[in-house]
Amino acid sequence: MSRKESILILPVITEKSTFVRDAHRTVAFRVLRDANKIEIKDAVESIFKVKVESVRTARFHGKKRRQGRYSGRRPDWKKAYVTLKEGEKMIEFSEAV
Repeated sequence: MSRKESILILPVITEKSTFVRDAHRTVAFRVLRDANKIEIKDAVESIFKVKVESVRTARFHGKKRRQGRYSGRRPDWKKAYVTLKEGEKMIEFSEAV
């Protein structure tokens, strides 16, 4: 698997991401923490064969978790909001993932 294919980890499917997808042609992905906006744009365009208008990113800290007396943390992660250009078909996740 090349770097381009491994940048997109999985789509984020939540109530908020579904609303944003329908209202603003924006799709949310969980991406590698060290991926930049240009790499994310290139990966989406090559995998899904669509044109990307813009990419916004957000970084999240992993939640603290406990199991009995042992505590730990989930890993930090990054989310990318990818807006498609006008006239592009909406990404269906069953196509390429």
